[in-house]
Amino acid sequence: MKVLLVYPKFPDTFWSFKYALKFVSKKATHPPLGLLTVASMMPADWDIKLIDMNVQKFSEKMLKKVDLVFISAMAIQGESARSIVEICKKHGVKTAAGGPLFTSDRASFQDIDYLVLNEAEITFPGFLRDLSKGSPEHLYTSPDHCDMTHTPPPRWDLINMKKYKSMSIQYTRGCPFNCDFCNVTSLFGHKVRHKSAPQIIAELESLFKNKWRSGVFFVDDNFIGNRAELKNELLPELIKWMEEKKYPFTFNTQASVNLADDDELMGMMVRAGFDSVFVGIETPNEESLAECKKFQNKTRNLVSCIKKMQNNGLQVMGGFIVGFDSDPPSIFQRQIDFIQKSGIVTAMVGLLNAPQGTALYRRLEKAGRLVSNFTGDNTNFSMNFIPKINHDILIEGYNYILKRLYSPREFYERVKIFLREYDPKIKVKFSIKRLPGYIASLRALLRSVWYLGIMDKARLYYWKFLLWALFRKSKQFPLAITYTIYGFHFRKVFDIRK
Repeated sequence: MKVLLVYPKFPDTFWSFKYALKFVSKKATHPPLGLLTVASMMPADWDIKLIDMNVQKFSEKMLKKVDLVFISAMAIQGESARSIVEICKKHGVKTAAGGPLFTSDRASFQDIDYLVLNEAEITFPGFLRDLSKGSPEHLYTSPDHCDMTHTPPPRWDLINMKKYKSMSIQYTRGCPFNCDFCNVTSLFGHKVRHKSAPQIIAELESLFKNKWRSGVFFVDDNFIGNRAELKNELLPELIKWMEEKKYPFTFNTQASVNLADDDELMGMMVRAGFDSVFVGIETPNEESLAECKKFQNKTRNLVSCIKKMQNNGLQVMGGFIVGFDSDPPSIFQRQIDFIQKSGIVTAMVGLLNAPQGTALYRRLEKAGRLVSNFTGDNTNFSMNFIPKINHDILIEGYNYILKRLYSPREFYERVKIFLREYDPKIKVKFSIKRLPGYIASLRALLRSVWYLGIMDKARLYYWKFLLWALFRKSKQFPLAITYTIYGFHFRKVFDIRK
């Protein structure tokens, strides 16, 4: 059977890093890990090809002699996914789909021939069995969660690694917390399940043998959800492997703020090669944290937690939300002040939305406040419910936050605040094997000088910051350059000018 795996296109968003990727000659940040993993579950005699629309164009000619098209997507890729399905139907090619978008909103995709939902380790074998008999059903779903020790490794041979900024692997699924706006637990449950340490090491070994020498993103929604297993099983093996290989990768992941409570865990993560972590801060307003049941963030000094992580060698990226019912009129300035003081350079501030399957969605539906489906992009000024605060005031305040945070003056000042706190612990020695990475960094520097130091209207702020970094934080100069490029991307995405 000839099958085509298609990963829909992401729109230009905060996390697309579209404008930053051009500086390092990459097409996308991460490969489609879900499709690469499902590909490993397919029969060995299938003729499989993968098209990532974020890396290459999808054309109707690709459907020639194709028996089946598989699509996996997140909510934000919905528009692109619909266009793929329409093209396939036009050419009479059957479609199968899975992943968060279709699992959360299958009612909107009834024109897809086969919906293989929830966790593929459970539902995909049944689909394959029925397909081999010539009698596949329209819907395959299950409330059960898989044993991840049976999850196969991704098929890296299906992609061109050189097109991506980072590779991705997954250690766990599930989260022990109960934030009411998050659909992680509705998709993967509260019990944190994990792969074995040998599985993770084997996946990293595969990347190493494929000559990958850059970042690796652990896509876990909460990497520290099972701290005992992490500290006793994975991290010791990961530290040993990374030391033996002389640190070929840098890792980043997502974690809850209570990571700051565990000095030993932070130390082990840094020794294992982690240099950055995304943390859901959401809001400095205690009442709003209680409203959304983000109890793990309450009654703690969040700025101190962030700075502690930075002092221990972890760059902190942060997620923030405005639009809670409990938000006071002062929330817009409070968010700005908090983010500036914390030195979180990559601060994603979004409007509150209610994804399907969440407790927030059910609560708002019961109250008659829902107005549309979630677009998947909480930074595009859209909301899928009627907020308690006046909508015009909310949008105006949200826009004010973005303009302040990502104006050149405030942004570069925030990077300085971060660099004063950040204390990287791992010093990687020069290696000829890393030469492509060094060349890429030099190319990024030269492009930043041209585009940001000469062509950009904010060039004065760029040069002032660069000189400061060169003389005050020379050891972190490459990281400083990286953040100038990030700032350029954020200004372009939010259309912020000098």
